[in-house]
Amino acid sequence: ELPDLQHVITVRDDAQREGAANTMLRYENLIEPRNELVPAKQPTDMSAVKVVMYTSGTTGRAKAVRHSHQSLSRAIDNGVEGWGLADGDVMLMPSPVTHITGFANGIEQAFISDCKTAFMERWDVDLAVAYIDRVSATGCVSATPFLQELVEKAQRDSLDLPSLRFFACGGASVPPNLITDAHKVFANCRAFRVYGCTEAPLITVGFMQPEEEALAATTDGRINNWDVLIVDDEGQSLAQGADGEILVKGPALMLGYGEEQQTRQAINNQGYFATGDIGHITPEGAIVITDRKKDIIIRGGENISAREIEDVLHRHDMISEAAVVAMPHERLGEGVCAFLVMRDSAAFGMPELQVFLQESGLAKQKWPQRIELSEELGKTASGKVRKDVLRQKVKALIKSES
Repeated sequence: ELPDLQHVITVRDDAQREGAANTMLRYENLIEPRNELVPAKQPTDMSAVKVVMYTSGTTGRAKAVRHSHQSLSRAIDNGVEGWGLADGDVMLMPSPVTHITGFANGIEQAFISDCKTAFMERWDVDLAVAYIDRVSATGCVSATPFLQELVEKAQRDSLDLPSLRFFACGGASVPPNLITDAHKVFANCRAFRVYGCTEAPLITVGFMQPEEEALAATTDGRINNWDVLIVDDEGQSLAQGADGEILVKGPALMLGYGEEQQTRQAINNQGYFATGDIGHITPEGAIVITDRKKDIIIRGGENISAREIEDVLHRHDMISEAAVVAMPHERLGEGVCAFLVMRDSAAFGMPELQVFLQESGLAKQKWPQRIELSEELGKTASGKVRKDVLRQKVKALIKSES
């Protein structure tokens, strides 16, 4: 059924078992030391497809993203340049290699920058601390919840992790206080937000200087080697500071999706990719993400940013994690529901939340009309909150109550 398939490489499996085809190879055998390398038969076509990755699909069916040797190489160059990676650096990589972060910044980056990668088979904060200490990890690029757990453990156990030089996080809302807390507990580490996606990896590289802490905490990073436009619903460019959809173009952009129609819908005639994210550009050349285009809550005709509400909720001392989603509302069309993970079992309800929101200054029309307390928020393997699941959950709850 697959006439072009020449070899199947197995991991942790006995490829020599009875009935195995001659084309079955064991990965362990392939990585054994060799006395000499066989030269490549022909030069690499840098424009050819190197890898096909799939989007996490939290808002719909997963798409096949095609990257060339060139686009992936340029994406990695952005990180190597922005973070000053060199021989001697050791990257801790808890993200799966099926995700663009794990593949690009875990596998490929090591070959380009001469740094090493220490992979975690699964995320566990205790294992992560031990691993960082054992391999003297100097950097990490991963999802927000991983940094959150690392900081909380460091606060509890008075840890410093002196080898850690930087932690770049993204993929989920990054509370500003998480960045400043990381700087307090890790004396040698700079934490910052970065922004990108499978189709357009590492659009920003973050702010690493101590004097840039405010930018590291409140923006999603400095644009690096990308052409970025902010446009309105008609595709017209907006002024600096105005919120609109983020369009990007650059040498690290994907070739396209597996289906040509999907590519035409995502990349315009000028070569700009529509990220589906809403945000603006600051005078410092940084991007600030305010929401996902499909994550906006339309309450009585007014667009409400779920991200803005989450940032406020994350300031509450008792709230560990927050995810805000739209819920059905008979009169307004959509209402605001907040799923919360609390730090302890102390009583917390709507009255306590409303007092906090009043003091925060958040406009009342943005206050959640409903809260759901959970032990954890369901996430994808790459650390993104499954908001599609949360929307369905609150929809079902409201239906059962009516």
